[in-house]
Amino acid sequence: MEKELFRTQRADEHNPAWENIRSRKNRLYARNNDIRTEFERDYTRILHSMGYRRLKHKTQVFFAPKNDHICTRMEHVNHVASVSSTISKYLGLNEQLSNAISLGHDIGHAPFGHHGESCINDIYKRYNPGEQFWHEKNSLLFADFIETLQDPGGFERPLDLTYAVRDGIICHCGEIDENGLKPRSENRDLYKIEKAGQYQPYTWEGCVVKISDKISYLGRDIEDARQYHIIDQQSFGKLKELVRDTLGEKPDLTVNTTVLINELIVDICNNSTPETGLCFSENCFRFIRGIKKFNADHIYTYWKIEEFKKYTTLIINTIFESLLRTYPEVKKSRRYSGSEFFTRMDAAFREWLIKYTDFSPELKKEHNYATEVLFHIDDEGDYIRCIGTFISGMTDQFAIKTYEDLISF
Repeated sequence: MEKELFRTQRADEHNPAWENIRSRKNRLYARNNDIRTEFERDYTRILHSMGYRRLKHKTQVFFAPKNDHICTRMEHVNHVASVSSTISKYLGLNEQLSNAISLGHDIGHAPFGHHGESCINDIYKRYNPGEQFWHEKNSLLFADFIETLQDPGGFERPLDLTYAVRDGIICHCGEIDENGLKPRSENRDLYKIEKAGQYQPYTWEGCVVKISDKISYLGRDIEDARQYHIIDQQSFGKLKELVRDTLGEKPDLTVNTTVLINELIVDICNNSTPETGLCFSENCFRFIRGIKKFNADHIYTYWKIEEFKKYTTLIINTIFESLLRTYPEVKKSRRYSGSEFFTRMDAAFREWLIKYTDFSPELKKEHNYATEVLFHIDDEGDYIRCIGTFISGMTDQFAIKTYEDLISF
């Protein structure tokens, strides 16, 4: 097991693509006493953002969990950061870059997990044919335009992350169906990527995050399902049989998150080279496919999850329809009176209009928002995207509370 095989491939000043890797759309303000690297700045900018904070109340698998020990989206991205950091450090790659990508990779994920993502996409299909919503692209949009931090002058400005971090975010789609992952060589316009998984990441560190996303959730989803007693003893017996058949007879191999993560990390570090790419052994790759199928059969289609999907569909569509009814007034008079009963959502959406549209340049200046106009009020398609993007930033709890406010008298 040879360490640092990828040392010459790492994202640093010796990499021929370094200028592309570290480039930013706008130059960040400088501090005379800053001791951080480019990627450490990216990491802390994501860490301080509101989008990252909201991940603690966004679904990973189980909707709006009331059990404090069930994984949420925030815990998931931290799992990914831990796994990718371990792999990157061992292989000789830039762990600061993999940390930053990991922390930001789901920053634009919708509430209620992948079902919430599907709900917003279905709304776009109905109202904006040709428009698609997918969380990887939405996470890039949040990283580039939606999330802001105050600069030293008090102006709210976008995060302005490096190209490598932004690329890792939009290219992180974690479905690994082929062994031997390698980065692409082209420096692409990230907004011309049309679907999830269309291109591999630009850096080896981005590829590590893509694989770490898979490693991180497979075992944890099983652990959470066992806490909810979803997996019975007979099914768990099948899981242990899968482990024995693929990973071999190991007397200390308990089926839990930490053991499975360790086995997968060690395996990929043992089998990866710059020539062959990031690889699992054939047995381990077969194990991953088996775990995916087990989770799909025993967790993701569990009846309670399926029933909750109906509820979340109702929540997201009700919020969308309520906000869409405000469009005639907003377009005609540049005023926002809100839904029938002014809610916390309405106050938040009015701020959203000020910050990201041409609703009121005067109020935007007054609020010190140094943000681009993303949505034009006179364009109904833009207004629909504006609403969809606003909903995508909600937490599970905020969406549920908003729905209850809307249907209550």
